[in-house]
Amino acid sequence: MNIDDIAAQAKDTFVLPESVTRLKNCMDDQASTMDDIADIIGFDPSLASQLLRVANSALYRFPRSIDTISRALQVVGTRATYDLALAYGVSHAFSDIDGKTVDLDKFWEQSVSCGLLAKYFGELRGNKQSERLFVSGLLHHIGELATVALAPEKAQRCQDFNARVTPAQLQQSILGFYYTELSAKLIENWGIPTEISDPISHIHFSQQYDDEESRILQLSYTLALDNVNPEVYPSYHNLEEGHYEPLALDRESLEDALDITNLQCISVISLFNPSSYVLY
Repeated sequence: MNIDDIAAQAKDTFVLPESVTRLKNCMDDQASTMDDIADIIGFDPSLASQLLRVANSALYRFPRSIDTISRALQVVGTRATYDLALAYGVSHAFSDIDGKTVDLDKFWEQSVSCGLLAKYFGELRGNKQSERLFVSGLLHHIGELATVALAPEKAQRCQDFNARVTPAQLQQSILGFYYTELSAKLIENWGIPTEISDPISHIHFSQQYDDEESRILQLSYTLALDNVNPEVYPSYHNLEEGHYEPLALDRESLEDALDITNLQCISVISLFNPSSYVLY
Protein backbone atom coordinates (compact mmCIF):
# COMPACT_ATOMS: atom_id res chain seq x y z
CA MET A 1 0.00 0.00 0.00
CA ASN A 2 1.30 3.45 -0.89
CA ILE A 3 0.65 6.62 1.05
CA ASP A 4 -2.40 7.62 -1.00
CA ASP A 5 -4.00 4.17 -0.59
CA ILE A 6 -3.54 4.21 3.18
CA ALA A 7 -4.80 7.80 3.48
CA ALA A 8 -7.90 7.03 1.41
CA GLN A 9 -8.68 3.85 3.35
CA ALA A 10 -8.01 5.55 6.69
CA LYS A 11 -10.46 8.33 5.86
CA ASP A 12 -13.24 5.74 5.58
CA THR A 13 -12.04 3.67 8.54
CA PHE A 14 -11.52 6.51 11.01
CA VAL A 15 -14.52 8.83 10.98
CA LEU A 16 -14.74 12.16 12.78
CA PRO A 17 -17.64 12.50 15.26
CA GLU A 18 -20.74 13.97 13.65
CA SER A 19 -20.67 16.98 15.96
CA VAL A 20 -17.14 17.86 14.82
CA THR A 21 -18.17 17.60 11.17
CA ARG A 22 -21.18 19.82 11.85
CA LEU A 23 -18.95 22.27 13.67
CA LYS A 24 -16.60 22.41 10.69
CA ASN A 25 -19.49 23.12 8.32
CA CYS A 26 -20.74 25.81 10.67
CA MET A 27 -17.33 27.47 10.81
CA ASP A 28 -17.16 27.40 7.00
CA ASP A 29 -20.50 29.23 6.83
CA GLN A 30 -19.84 32.96 7.13
CA ALA A 31 -23.44 33.52 8.24
CA SER A 32 -22.93 31.39 11.37
CA THR A 33 -22.90 33.05 14.77
CA MET A 34 -21.21 32.21 18.06
CA ASP A 35 -24.57 30.95 19.32
CA ASP A 36 -24.77 28.50 16.39
CA ILE A 37 -21.34 27.13 17.31
CA ALA A 38 -22.23 26.91 21.00
CA ASP A 39 -25.44 25.01 20.14
CA ILE A 40 -23.56 22.38 18.12
CA ILE A 41 -21.06 21.83 20.92
CA GLY A 42 -23.82 21.78 23.53
CA PHE A 43 -25.69 19.00 21.75
CA ASP A 44 -22.67 16.70 22.17
CA PRO A 45 -22.06 16.23 25.92
CA SER A 46 -18.78 14.45 25.29
CA LEU A 47 -17.40 17.25 23.12
CA ALA A 48 -18.75 19.94 25.47
CA SER A 49 -17.19 18.38 28.57
CA GLN A 50 -13.91 17.85 26.72
CA LEU A 51 -13.70 21.50 25.67
CA LEU A 52 -14.51 22.70 29.19
CA ARG A 53 -11.82 20.43 30.60
CA VAL A 54 -9.33 21.86 28.10
CA ALA A 55 -10.35 25.46 28.86
CA ASN A 56 -9.80 24.83 32.58
CA SER A 57 -6.54 22.94 32.13
CA ALA A 58 -2.86 23.86 32.34
CA LEU A 59 -3.06 24.58 28.63
CA TYR A 60 -4.53 27.99 29.50
CA ARG A 61 -4.24 28.58 33.26
CA PHE A 62 -7.12 31.06 33.37
CA PRO A 63 -7.53 32.63 36.84
CA ARG A 64 -11.26 31.82 36.98
CA SER A 65 -13.16 28.63 36.27
CA ILE A 66 -14.89 28.46 32.88
CA ASP A 67 -18.15 26.58 33.32
CA THR A 68 -20.12 27.21 30.11
CA ILE A 69 -19.41 26.71 26.43
CA SER A 70 -20.39 30.29 25.65
CA ARG A 71 -17.82 31.50 28.18
CA ALA A 72 -15.19 29.20 26.71
CA LEU A 73 -15.88 30.60 23.25
CA GLN A 74 -15.51 34.14 24.55
CA VAL A 75 -12.31 33.52 26.49
CA VAL A 76 -10.52 30.95 24.33
CA GLY A 77 -11.83 32.31 21.04
CA THR A 78 -14.07 30.82 18.38
CA ARG A 79 -11.26 29.73 16.08
CA ALA A 80 -9.18 28.24 18.88
CA THR A 81 -12.22 26.35 20.20
CA TYR A 82 -12.81 24.97 16.72
CA ASP A 83 -9.17 23.86 16.44
CA LEU A 84 -9.38 22.12 19.82
CA ALA A 85 -12.64 20.44 18.81
CA LEU A 86 -10.86 19.09 15.73
CA ALA A 87 -8.08 17.76 17.95
CA TYR A 88 -10.67 16.00 20.10
CA GLY A 89 -12.44 14.61 17.03
CA VAL A 90 -9.31 13.21 15.45
CA SER A 91 -8.00 11.62 18.66
CA HIS A 92 -11.49 10.21 19.33
CA ALA A 93 -11.55 8.67 15.83
CA PHE A 94 -8.51 6.58 16.78
CA SER A 95 -9.83 5.51 20.20
CA ASP A 96 -10.14 1.84 19.20
CA ILE A 97 -6.54 1.35 18.06
CA ASP A 98 -5.01 -1.86 19.40
CA GLY A 99 -2.08 -1.10 21.70
CA LYS A 100 -0.23 -4.35 20.93
CA THR A 101 1.76 -2.86 18.05
CA VAL A 102 2.47 0.59 19.46
CA ASP A 103 2.79 1.90 23.01
CA LEU A 104 -0.25 4.20 22.96
CA ASP A 105 0.61 5.98 26.20
CA LYS A 106 4.04 6.90 24.83
CA PHE A 107 2.48 7.80 21.48
CA TRP A 108 0.14 10.33 23.09
CA GLU A 109 2.87 11.58 25.43
CA GLN A 110 5.05 12.45 22.45
CA SER A 111 2.09 13.94 20.57
CA VAL A 112 1.06 16.16 23.49
CA SER A 113 4.66 17.11 24.20
CA CYS A 114 5.13 18.17 20.58
CA GLY A 115 1.90 20.16 20.68
CA LEU A 116 2.77 21.94 23.93
CA LEU A 117 6.24 22.82 22.68
CA ALA A 118 4.83 24.16 19.41
CA LYS A 119 2.33 26.30 21.33
CA TYR A 120 5.07 27.56 23.66
CA PHE A 121 7.42 28.52 20.82
CA GLY A 122 4.55 30.06 18.89
CA GLU A 123 3.68 32.30 21.83
CA LEU A 124 7.35 33.13 22.33
CA ARG A 125 7.55 34.25 18.70
CA GLY A 126 4.33 36.28 18.95
CA ASN A 127 2.23 33.91 16.83
CA LYS A 128 -1.44 34.72 17.44
CA GLN A 129 -2.55 31.25 16.34
CA SER A 130 -0.64 29.26 18.95
CA GLU A 131 -3.60 26.89 19.54
CA ARG A 132 -3.42 25.92 15.88
CA LEU A 133 0.26 25.10 16.35
CA PHE A 134 -0.69 23.00 19.37
CA VAL A 135 -3.19 21.05 17.25
CA SER A 136 -0.64 20.51 14.46
CA GLY A 137 1.84 19.21 17.02
CA LEU A 138 -0.74 17.02 18.69
CA LEU A 139 -1.82 15.42 15.40
CA HIS A 140 1.58 15.22 13.72
CA HIS A 141 1.89 11.43 14.06
CA ILE A 142 -1.66 10.12 13.61
CA GLY A 143 -0.37 8.57 10.39
CA GLU A 144 1.35 6.05 12.63
CA LEU A 145 -1.98 4.98 14.12
CA ALA A 146 -3.48 4.61 10.64
CA THR A 147 -0.53 2.41 9.65
CA VAL A 148 -0.88 0.35 12.83
CA ALA A 149 -4.48 -0.39 11.86
CA LEU A 150 -4.00 -0.94 8.12
CA ALA A 151 -0.43 -2.26 7.80
CA PRO A 152 0.46 -3.56 11.28
CA GLU A 153 3.48 -5.64 10.26
CA LYS A 154 5.19 -2.64 8.68
CA ALA A 155 4.22 -0.46 11.61
CA GLN A 156 5.81 -3.00 13.94
CA ARG A 157 9.08 -2.87 11.98
CA CYS A 158 9.06 0.91 12.22
CA GLN A 159 9.22 0.60 16.01
CA ASP A 160 12.81 -0.70 15.88
CA PHE A 161 14.56 2.68 15.85
CA ASN A 162 17.71 3.19 17.88
CA ALA A 163 20.50 5.69 18.54
CA ARG A 164 21.88 5.17 15.02
CA VAL A 165 18.62 4.96 13.06
CA THR A 166 15.89 7.51 13.62
CA PRO A 167 12.16 6.71 13.39
CA ALA A 168 11.93 8.87 10.26
CA GLN A 169 14.74 6.96 8.55
CA LEU A 170 13.04 3.66 9.32
CA GLN A 171 9.69 4.90 8.04
CA GLN A 172 11.21 6.07 4.78
CA SER A 173 13.04 2.77 4.33
CA ILE A 174 10.12 0.47 5.22
CA LEU A 175 7.10 2.46 4.05
CA GLY A 176 8.54 4.80 1.45
CA PHE A 177 7.11 7.82 3.29
CA TYR A 178 7.12 9.50 6.69
CA TYR A 179 4.29 9.15 9.17
CA THR A 180 4.06 12.94 9.19
CA GLU A 181 3.33 12.95 5.45
CA LEU A 182 0.54 10.43 5.95
CA SER A 183 -0.83 12.45 8.88
CA ALA A 184 -1.02 15.55 6.68
CA LYS A 185 -2.75 13.69 3.84
CA LEU A 186 -5.31 12.17 6.17
CA ILE A 187 -6.04 15.56 7.74
CA GLU A 188 -6.47 17.04 4.26
CA ASN A 189 -8.80 14.18 3.28
CA TRP A 190 -10.99 15.04 6.27
CA GLY A 191 -11.28 18.59 4.95
CA ILE A 192 -9.47 20.09 7.92
CA PRO A 193 -7.81 23.43 7.07
CA THR A 194 -4.40 23.20 5.41
CA GLU A 195 -3.04 25.66 8.00
CA ILE A 196 -2.98 22.65 10.33
CA SER A 197 -1.71 20.02 7.88
CA ASP A 198 0.96 22.02 6.01
CA PRO A 199 3.41 22.40 8.93
CA ILE A 200 2.97 18.68 9.66
CA SER A 201 3.85 17.72 6.09
CA HIS A 202 7.00 19.87 6.30
CA ILE A 203 8.42 18.46 9.55
CA HIS A 204 11.13 16.44 7.82
CA PHE A 205 11.59 19.00 5.04
CA SER A 206 11.39 22.30 6.93
CA GLN A 207 14.71 23.58 5.60
CA GLN A 208 13.05 23.60 2.18
CA TYR A 209 10.27 25.85 3.49
CA ASP A 210 11.11 29.28 4.78
CA ASP A 211 8.06 29.66 7.00
CA GLU A 212 8.18 30.00 10.75
CA GLU A 213 5.41 27.53 11.62
CA SER A 214 7.14 24.68 9.80
CA ARG A 215 10.38 25.44 11.63
CA ILE A 216 8.57 25.60 14.98
CA LEU A 217 6.94 22.24 14.36
CA GLN A 218 10.19 20.57 13.31
CA LEU A 219 11.95 21.88 16.40
CA SER A 220 9.06 20.74 18.61
CA TYR A 221 9.03 17.29 17.00
CA THR A 222 12.78 16.85 17.50
CA LEU A 223 12.72 17.94 21.14
CA ALA A 224 9.67 15.77 21.90
CA LEU A 225 11.24 12.72 20.24
CA ASP A 226 14.34 12.93 22.43
CA ASN A 227 12.37 13.96 25.52
CA VAL A 228 9.95 11.02 25.43
CA ASN A 229 12.55 8.39 24.47
CA PRO A 230 15.40 8.96 26.98
CA GLU A 231 16.21 5.26 26.95
CA VAL A 232 17.14 5.61 23.26
CA TYR A 233 18.26 9.22 22.86
CA PRO A 234 20.24 11.40 25.28
CA SER A 235 19.01 14.98 25.63
CA TYR A 236 19.25 16.92 22.36
CA HIS A 237 20.61 13.87 20.52
CA ASN A 238 18.74 14.66 17.30
CA LEU A 239 18.87 18.43 17.68
CA GLU A 240 20.83 20.57 15.23
CA GLU A 241 21.61 24.27 15.41
CA GLY A 242 19.58 24.73 12.25
CA HIS A 243 16.48 23.63 14.16
CA TYR A 244 16.47 26.59 16.55
CA GLU A 245 18.85 29.33 15.40
CA PRO A 246 16.56 30.52 12.54
CA LEU A 247 13.92 31.10 15.25
CA ALA A 248 16.36 33.28 17.24
CA LEU A 249 16.38 30.73 20.07
CA ASP A 250 19.30 29.42 22.11
CA ARG A 251 19.83 26.31 24.22
CA GLU A 252 18.73 28.12 27.38
CA SER A 253 15.40 28.90 25.69
CA LEU A 254 15.00 25.23 24.82
CA GLU A 255 15.70 24.22 28.42
CA ASP A 256 13.01 26.62 29.63
CA ALA A 257 10.56 25.28 27.06
CA LEU A 258 11.11 21.69 28.13
CA ASP A 259 10.87 22.51 31.84
CA ILE A 260 7.56 24.32 31.42
CA THR A 261 5.92 21.94 28.95
CA ASN A 262 6.98 18.83 30.84
CA LEU A 263 5.00 20.11 33.82
CA GLN A 264 2.01 20.90 31.60
CA CYS A 265 2.16 17.52 29.90
CA ILE A 266 1.39 15.65 33.10
CA SER A 267 -2.13 17.07 33.21
CA VAL A 268 -2.79 17.88 29.55
CA ILE A 269 -2.05 14.36 28.31
CA SER A 270 -5.18 13.04 30.02
CA LEU A 271 -7.26 15.42 27.91
CA PHE A 272 -6.21 13.98 24.57
CA ASN A 273 -5.27 10.34 25.16
CA PRO A 274 -8.55 8.60 24.16
CA SER A 275 -8.17 6.01 26.92
CA SER A 276 -8.43 8.86 29.43
CA TYR A 277 -11.68 10.37 28.17
CA VAL A 278 -14.46 10.73 30.67
CA LEU A 279 -17.89 10.71 29.05
CA TYR A 280 -20.88 12.42 30.57
